[in-house]
Amino acid sequence: MLSSLSEGVRQYLLITFNYWSFTLTDGALRMLVVLHFHQLGYSPLEVAMLFLFYEFFGVVTNLVGGWLGAHIGLNATMNAGLLLQVAALSMLLVPQDMLTVVWVMAAQALSGIAKDLNKMSAKSAIKTLVPANAQGTLYKWVAILTGSKNALKGVGFFLGGVMLSLWGFREAVLLMVAALAAVWVFSIMNLKKSLGKSVNKPRFSQLFSKSRPVNSLSAARLFLFAARDVWFVVALPVYLTSAMGWDHWAVGAFLASWVIGYGFFQSIAPRFTGSAAGKVPDGVAAFRWAVALSLVPAAIALAMAQGVGADASLLLGLMVFGILFAVNSALHSFLIVSYAREEGVSLDVGFYYMANAMGRLLGTVLSGWVYQTWGIGSCLWISSVLIALSAIVALSLPRGSAATAV
Repeated sequence: MLSSLSEGVRQYLLITFNYWSFTLTDGALRMLVVLHFHQLGYSPLEVAMLFLFYEFFGVVTNLVGGWLGAHIGLNATMNAGLLLQVAALSMLLVPQDMLTVVWVMAAQALSGIAKDLNKMSAKSAIKTLVPANAQGTLYKWVAILTGSKNALKGVGFFLGGVMLSLWGFREAVLLMVAALAAVWVFSIMNLKKSLGKSVNKPRFSQLFSKSRPVNSLSAARLFLFAARDVWFVVALPVYLTSAMGWDHWAVGAFLASWVIGYGFFQSIAPRFTGSAAGKVPDGVAAFRWAVALSLVPAAIALAMAQGVGADASLLLGLMVFGILFAVNSALHSFLIVSYAREEGVSLDVGFYYMANAMGRLLGTVLSGWVYQTWGIGSCLWISSVLIALSAIVALSLPRGSAATAV
């Protein structure tokens, strides 16, 4: 059946399979680390610090990874990401008394490098598989890849919580090592060797984008993802366990449902933003959807402060947040691939995801610190402000056709 498909579609399916497999382990690992180390008595800020290097090295990887992908090919960077994740997971198989903060941070650093090599490669590769005049197709392919990835990350959250409850930390990690190693071997054998390799090798000095649309969109992305992670990474799972008394599997199930729903709406975002009518979104759409999103965490914080069904307001409000955030994220993911240059696409995409990683880094640190100091309500207010900043930056994005960055 696969042999009857075009080469471009087969490569797209393989890239998606790689991305899906990696994402399952990434989501499960995130939940395992948060819940396991909170159970060991780590404070919210200490748990957040475990992810500090994960996010920091994601910043570095996205910046350098785009340049590397243009030189050695996106197949090499994607496979390197898979192998590094296997190594990062293997580092966590040491005896319990060796799982110190420094050791776990080092393993998370390696995982952060792996994750962003894999993501940058997948997003950049799609640009090379779709004709320049097929922007509608590009939007749909990006939305499907990104949405399905996030849905599976949600499944990973759930699996992480379940595996921790049923088998324990070490056994769960061992299973993920074996599964991802098999995926890496399959990818080495089947991914096209010349994928994404630039004809004109970019200089290292070209890492920073000179495109105003790319720079503006990157700044908007930074604020958007900081706004999500300021409550999502540490504050919410710790609040659910400590304030609401949820078990590990219940926390994993809720976060999984949130991310799966987010991924589903992300994959069908073109229906909400005009693509179904033959239109593609522009900077105005990014601004409007960000404004709508900024109202949600503020409304949740107000409801909780007034005691209006605090827990129900939080959970239902975050579901609404997930839907609107999915559309915002899908818009950004399409716009960056659309703005990126045909020659050296990985450079622009890598720079953009560097800003994405910086946003996650900021949000992660704030999530532990703000929650520990002031509580989850303050996390939500900060989230609203950060999204408003993202909307303001989006005002500088091009209006009309987004096909070309200038």
